[in-house]
Parts: sequence; C-alpha cells; structure tokens
Amino acid sequence: MAYLGELISIAVAFSWTATALLSEFGSKRLGNLTLNVLRMAMTLLFSMLLFAAVMGSPVPAEGPWEAHGWMLLSGLVGYVIGDYCLFQSYIIIGSRYGQLFMTLAPLAAALAAWVMMGQEMNAMSVLAMLITLAGISISVLGRGEHHKVSLKLPTNGVLFAIGAAVCQGVGLVLSKIGMDYYDDTQMPGWLIPFSANFFRCIAGIIGFTVLLYFKEGFAPLKEALHDSKGMSVATATTIFGPFVGVGFSLMAVQYTSAGIASTLMALTPIIIILPSHWLFHQPITWRSILGAVISCVGVSLFFQG
Repeated sequence: MAYLGELISIAVAFSWTATALLSEFGSKRLGNLTLNVLRMAMTLLFSMLLFAAVMGSPVPAEGPWEAHGWMLLSGLVGYVIGDYCLFQSYIIIGSRYGQLFMTLAPLAAALAAWVMMGQEMNAMSVLAMLITLAGISISVLGRGEHHKVSLKLPTNGVLFAIGAAVCQGVGLVLSKIGMDYYDDTQMPGWLIPFSANFFRCIAGIIGFTVLLYFKEGFAPLKEALHDSKGMSVATATTIFGPFVGVGFSLMAVQYTSAGIASTLMALTPIIIILPSHWLFHQPITWRSILGAVISCVGVSLFFQG
C-alpha cells in the first residue's frame, strides 16, 4: 500500500493527541501520581500479554544486565520524573500548551546525545532548536505592562512542561544506549523496543508507587479502582500512549524514512488545538496557531539531512 508509513505516522500523531487530552482529564480527576501508577501497571500487563502471544512467555527474553540498567535509568528519568512533570503541566496549563513545550524534546535529546554519546551537533540542528524556541515563544509570550514581554501562562506550569521535555529527550538517549546492548538473535528486532520499555515501566511503577505512598498514601489509588469513569480514562490513556503509540511509531519507520515519520508524528501540537478548544474551552488565537506551526517546522528540521 502506497504511503503506508506516512498514514501510520499521522495515526500516531492523532493517538498521542488523544493521549494528551485523556491525560489532562485523567490527571484532574484521579490525580497525577494515581493515574501514572495505573498507567504503568496497565502497560506492564499489556506488554506481558504481547510477549506471551509472540514469544510464549509473559516476560521478555533474558538480555544483558547493562541493557537492563540503562532501561531502568531511562524509566526513572523519562517516566517517573518526565511524566510526573508532564501530567502536572497538563493540570496547570493544559495539554495543548504541554504538548507545545514537548517540541523541545528533540533539542534535549540532541544535547544529551552530544554529551553522553559524542554525537555531533550540526548547523541544521542548531537552526532547528532556534526555530522551535521561536515558535514556542510566539505562542506563550505576550505584551505586558509598559510594553514589556510577559509570560501568558503560570510559571510553574511552564517549568513543569520544560522539565518534561528535557526528561523525555534524555530518557530517549538513555534508551538508545541500553538497546545497543541487545542482541536481535534473542528475539525479533521489532520486539526489542517493547522489551526495553518493559524494564522502563518497572522503574516507572516502582518510582510512582513510592511517590504516591509518601505524598498521598494509597487511599487515592483505592478510590480510583472503584471509579469506573476514571479507570476507563486510565485504560484509554495507556492504550493510546505507551502501548499503541509506541508500537505504531516503531511500525511507521519500517515503511517510510525516520525523518518523514518523525516529522508527521510531531504534528500533535497542531492537531490538539481544535479538540482542546472543544473539550476544555481553551481560546484559539492566531499566535497560538502560528507558534505551533513554527515549532513543528523546527522539529522537522532535526531529521533533515
């Protein structure tokens, strides 16, 4: 089928849009930590079902301990710290602006790869960073008193969103380092990222459970288990996000180039504008649309050349 990879990539962008909107609703209803504990637990369950169906065992094939260590660290950075910050930003500034700031993740990944893996930063990457930052600035900055530039969003929400983007980028590089230790003779190559994500989720569920226990106790989790609407949202968030979203993103690069796939999957900040207006009554302005478009153009430049 022609353009199959491109169509899958667009589907992933819509899947991540649904995840962001559902996560905003779920975080406000169940709480950030409770939703993340449920999400990590469900992702582990779905992963075990996948391994059982493909490999005949509910756990991935045994891999090198170095890989497991890097994946656990990636889960701590990307899931525990990163998703906590992301979901907190959804509560404060909404999923639309949260996803806009997530266009900084490639910037963070490029810098982390430069520091940890020695990958070079070319001129196109620097240009992409500047364009992405310009797009975000257009969306979130406005004119304040005495013609000064001011931030239109709560500062703590912006800091959480930036922290989420940085952690996602760094977590991606940590995952890349870990996956390089895997041997594709132990399992199908396409299953390696799911195996890696299995160990990331272990770190995630341990980290979020500890945070929930010390911050709120387990009472919110018990209440959530009896909240049918909240559990439905948590399940949908898990399916569209770390399970289907990840799976289809991996499938997309099998049918088209990584650059085209990554660019199309980065359309979420644009796609989310209209549904966030319908669901959460967030105003649509020409600045927000222009900023989102410019940010997505900046993201696309990371994958050129």
